[in-house]
Amino acid sequence: MNFNTADLHADASLLYRVEQGDKEAFNIIYEKYWTLTYSNAFKRLKNEDEAKDVVQEIFTNLWLRKGKVIDNLPGYLNIAVRNQVFKLIEKQKCISPFLDTLENISSENQNADGNVLWQEFYSTYECLLTTLPPKRQQIFRLRFHDDLSTKAIAEQVGISRKTVQNQLGKAIEQLRMLLFSNLFQLIALFLIFK
Repeated sequence: MNFNTADLHADASLLYRVEQGDKEAFNIIYEKYWTLTYSNAFKRLKNEDEAKDVVQEIFTNLWLRKGKVIDNLPGYLNIAVRNQVFKLIEKQKCISPFLDTLENISSENQNADGNVLWQEFYSTYECLLTTLPPKRQQIFRLRFHDDLSTKAIAEQVGISRKTVQNQLGKAIEQLRMLLFSNLFQLIALFLIFK
C-alpha cells in the first residue's frame, strides 16, 4: 500500500479524533490498517494466532495512548509491529528454557534417580501453580496444558483476549521466578544424593 500526503493528513485528522475518544475514527483506522499490520506481523512470526495477538496489542495501545503525537501512522504501525514481535520473542525465550528443561529432564533421566527428581520437580510445579489466583491458573492451564490459543481461551472463559494475554504474562512471570529458585534447590538436592 502506497501512502501519499493526503493519506497522512487524513490519518492525522482521524488520530486527532481518536485522542478525543471518537470510536468511529478509531474503527476507520482499524479497518484501514488491520490487514497491513496483520500481514507485517505474520511475515515476522509465521503464526496466525501470535500475529493476531500482536495486532490486538498494537491497536489497543493506539486507543490508549491519548496525547502522544503520531506523525506517520503507517510508520508508527510498522515500528509497533517490530517492537511487539520483539517483546513476544523475549517472553517466549523466558518460557522456552523452562519447557526445554522439563522435556530434557523427562527424556534424559530414565534411571530411578532421574524419575524421582522429575516427580519432585513436577510436584513442586503443580504446587506452585495452585498458588495462582483461580482464574489465572485456569487460563494458564488452558494455554500450556491444553494448548488452546488466546482467542479460544477468551471465548471459553468469557473474557477479552487482552485480559487473557495479561493474565498469562502475570502467571508466567510469577511461576518463572518461583520455579527457577525451586529448580536450583532440586538440582542441588539431586547432586547431594547422587
